Formats: sequence, C-alpha cells, structure tokens
Amino acid sequence: QQSLAPDTIPYDIRVYWMRRANTALAELASPCPFGAFGSVVVNHTDTSSDPRGKLVCMSVNQNMQKGNPTLHGEISAINNCSEILTDPDGDYRLSTSESLKAFSKLSLYTNAEPCPMCASAIRWSGFAECIFGTSIETLVEKGWGQISIYSDEVFEESTKLPSITRLIRNVLANETDPFFSWQFNPQSSC
Repeated sequence: QQSLAPDTIPYDIRVYWMRRANTALAELASPCPFGAFGSVVVNHTDTSSDPRGKLVCMSVNQNMQKGNPTLHGEISAINNCSEILTDPDGDYRLSTSESLKAFSKLSLYTNAEPCPMCASAIRWSGFAECIFGTSIETLVEKGWGQISIYSDEVFEESTKLPSITRLIRNVLANETDPFFSWQFNPQSSC
C-alpha cells in the first residue's frame, strides 16, 4: 500500500480555491443554478504567477444544459481539463498520455461531496487530491436525491489503482451548504 505525503497546503489556500469553485457557478451558469455543483482543478505545484497555485480548469454541473446525466460538476471539470491540457494551441499542449499523467499533480475542489460516479472518476483520473465542502449527508437532509455511497468508501475500495488520492472533507461547508438549500426549501434564499 502506498501512503500519502503530509498535507502541506495551508487552510487559507484551501478556502480560496473552494470559494473559487463556488464562484464558478455564477461565471459559467447563473448565480442560482438548480444543481449548484461547481468544481475547479488546481495545480498547487505551479506557483509561478500566484503563490496559491494555478487554476487549470473549472466547470459546473451541466446535465440540464447538455442533456447528459453524467455531466456532474466533477465529470464536466475532468472533461474540460482534458481538452485544455491537450489543446494544440493552448498553454499546455500535452499529448494524451502526458495529459493522463498530469492529473496526478492536480487537486480537484468541488463544493459538494462527489457522488459514487464522480468519486470513481476522480480516482480513475489519478488526482493528487479531492477537496469538498458539503457532505452527501447534508445534501440528503436538504432534499437532494443521492446514492448513499460516500467518497471515502469509493476511495477505500480503489486501493488496487496505481495511484492514491487524498480526500479532504468539509472545507468551508458553512459557505457551500447554502448553495444546496433553496431548491427544496422555499424559506431559503438563493
């Protein structure tokens, strides 16, 4: 079994990127999208232009916009990153095999705990880390239908994969939870 190196990212940097996942909603969808699931992918090792790391890509839940039920925020971000990393005219210009390897250096921030489909995709991608805000338990309490298999269960059952992914929970949940309240509670404001 592999082990994780100590987490050296300061909490204030985690907060910055979680807030960035939240603001992706307004930038890419609307300030009050029904499925307010936003994600950003960050390279914490590239501090050339910002000591907090470099934003590689971002996305939001797009299943309603595209008619594809698998386009949760995390899956959409992974797809977006793949396109950005391999764009022959872009900043990275990686081959497909280089792009696949690049995920091991990246951190995925998402404002809600990945569902089992997304957690599996994160593990298959080989991300260095996955950081989330609102838990699946909180989503269910707020009325969201969920498959009650938690990210840590998916991560624990994926030990045969060639990489490991750090899972960091409940970062800024006090700010991410409200994004999932108003859809099923008329007393909650968007």
